[in-house]
Amino acid sequence: MTAALPDAPLAHQQIALVDLLDRLLAGGVVITGDLTLRIADVDLVRIDLRALISSVNANVPSPWEEP
Repeated sequence: MTAALPDAPLAHQQIALVDLLDRLLAGGVVITGDLTLRIADVDLVRIDLRALISSVNANVPSPWEEP
């Protein structure tokens, strides 16, 4: 992909998928969602999704490490 001008609006910039993932992981991403399968106003299946995706490095240590 080609590089765009830094002051161009984001909608007009072309960004490689690797660069996009790098930006998302550097800042962290929170994904939330609800899915309900219902027939005749009766809930048959309900799925709630909550996920935090973030990179772990020396500056951002793992939350599961013992201090």
